[in-house]
Amino acid sequence: MRCIGRFAPSPTGPLHSGSLLAALASYLDIRAQNGLWLLRIEDLDPPREVEGATDQILFALERFNLFWDGAVTYQSQRHELYRDAIRQLEDNGLAYRCQCSRKQLNERNALIHYDRHCLQHPPPDSAHCAIRTLADSPELAFTDRIQGNRVYCGSDAPGDFVIFRRDGFFAYQLAVVVDDAQQGITQVTRGADLIDETPRQIILQQHLGYARPAYAHIPVLTNEQGQKLSKQTFARPLDLKPEQVSGQLFNALRQLGQCPPTVLEREAPEAILEWGVAHWQLSRVPTGLTLGRGAEHDHV
Repeated sequence: MRCIGRFAPSPTGPLHSGSLLAALASYLDIRAQNGLWLLRIEDLDPPREVEGATDQILFALERFNLFWDGAVTYQSQRHELYRDAIRQLEDNGLAYRCQCSRKQLNERNALIHYDRHCLQHPPPDSAHCAIRTLADSPELAFTDRIQGNRVYCGSDAPGDFVIFRRDGFFAYQLAVVVDDAQQGITQVTRGADLIDETPRQIILQQHLGYARPAYAHIPVLTNEQGQKLSKQTFARPLDLKPEQVSGQLFNALRQLGQCPPTVLEREAPEAILEWGVAHWQLSRVPTGLTLGRGAEHDHV
């Protein structure tokens, strides 16, 4: 079976060095196996989206020669698939309505591990509710292709979690699981900031009868304060000037532990990617959940 991977950015701003690292790792890992690399725009949360960000993301990927297979998938066009999944969960007794506010959860010390108040005391039909799915596993484990064995038990095991929000939006956990299954994703390579979300996704895969993809979580780039690079931490956007692209690609290869020869830095982006695919070794990617301090300033 041909392996299929994906890059799935949210349109909350332009891509930055951390985004490039995740995209490049996913791209090289799949291309080295002669697989398909899909692009999915996770435009599931309109209040957080930035106008024009999707076009900026597509342009940046093309500028870096990170070309995807097939048409771009948009989560905003897939709501019916998510509704069908919720109906399946409800029909199987694996989801229930919840009207608890954040204040109420905090007062009951139930923010992290929900106390199933609304499962035991169902809200009236007229109530404005979220929907939660059951998470009964006392222990959940998976083997990450980079980070190794991960075990979640006791207080680390997920409690019942939200799959549809009270504000009317589908939750990330549900959408990503449905999309990965529908697109036939076999390998997920992404940032380690999402590694602790994986158990919830595995629970949903089990509930819905989906196959589990293989997971690989690369360390996330941090700024000088140790914060993950993001729009919220004012990460600098990628420099899209043609003369700057090769240097940023070369630096990302080094950050992924791939040891490209110095002469490659002056080559065209396609030559750098060709070398990266031919010499890709996942075992060289640094373990650990974060990488470097001020790494966004390393490129030339």
